[in-house]
Amino acid sequence: MSQPLNQLSDRARERIPGHIAIIMDGNGRWASQRRLPRTVGHRRGMEALRSVLRTASRLGVGYLTVYAFSAENWSRPADEVNTIMGYLTRFLRTEIPELNENNIRLAAIGQLERLPEKARQQLDASIQSLSHNDGLTLVLALSYGGRQELVESMRRIADKVASGELVAEEICESTIASHLNTHAMPDPDLVIRTSGEMRVSNFLLWQISYAEWVVTDVLWPDFSGEHLLGAIETYASRDRRFGKV
Repeated sequence: MSQPLNQLSDRARERIPGHIAIIMDGNGRWASQRRLPRTVGHRRGMEALRSVLRTASRLGVGYLTVYAFSAENWSRPADEVNTIMGYLTRFLRTEIPELNENNIRLAAIGQLERLPEKARQQLDASIQSLSHNDGLTLVLALSYGGRQELVESMRRIADKVASGELVAEEICESTIASHLNTHAMPDPDLVIRTSGEMRVSNFLLWQISYAEWVVTDVLWPDFSGEHLLGAIETYASRDRRFGKV
C-alpha cells in the first residue's frame, strides 16, 4: 500500500483523529459464514489488527484503543476463552518486532488481574519492552467493561471522600475522568464499530460522549487499513460541535 496520507483528501489529512477507538466485532460470524471454527475468526482478527496498526501509525494517530476482550466475554465457552487468551499471549510476544519497527507503545485497560497468569506476564513484558517508543499508543481493552470501570472509579473517589482527601461538593467531571483507567489519555475522537451492529456494548461509556461514530457492515477479520482510511474520510467530513451551535 502507498503512503496512507497520500490516499486521503486534503481535508482528511488535516483532521487525523488523535484517538481512534474500535469495537472489533464479527470474528465469530466471519468464521460461521465459512463453516470454520469461531477460533479461526479470532486468529484472522489478529491479522486485521496488524494491518490497521500499520496504517494508523503511518498516519500519525496518537492513540488506538481496541476492544479486545470484554468483561462479559468471560461467560463464553471455556475452550473459546482459552483459545483467545492463547492468541493474545502469542500476539503480545510475536508482534514486538513489528510494533518496535512502527514506533508503537503498548498500554492496557480493564480488570487485568482476571487474565490468566501467562497472558498477564506477557502483557507486562510487552508493555515494558515497547515503553521506549514515542509514536502511536496501542491500548488493549482487556477484561474491560465501561460500567465496571465507572463503579471502580466511584469507589476510589468515595474512599478519598471518606478519608477527607476529597470534599464531595468539589467532585466534578474532571474528578471522575482523572479516576478512570484512561486518565492519562485523551477521549476518543472517532469510534469505529465493525459488523454493522448498532450497540455501544459497554465500551468507554464515559469517554465516548462526544466521539464521532462510523459503523461499517464489514466483519472485523476483513477490516483493513483501507477501511480505516475510509472511516477517517467520513470523520473528516463532519463538523464536531460538542453540543454547541
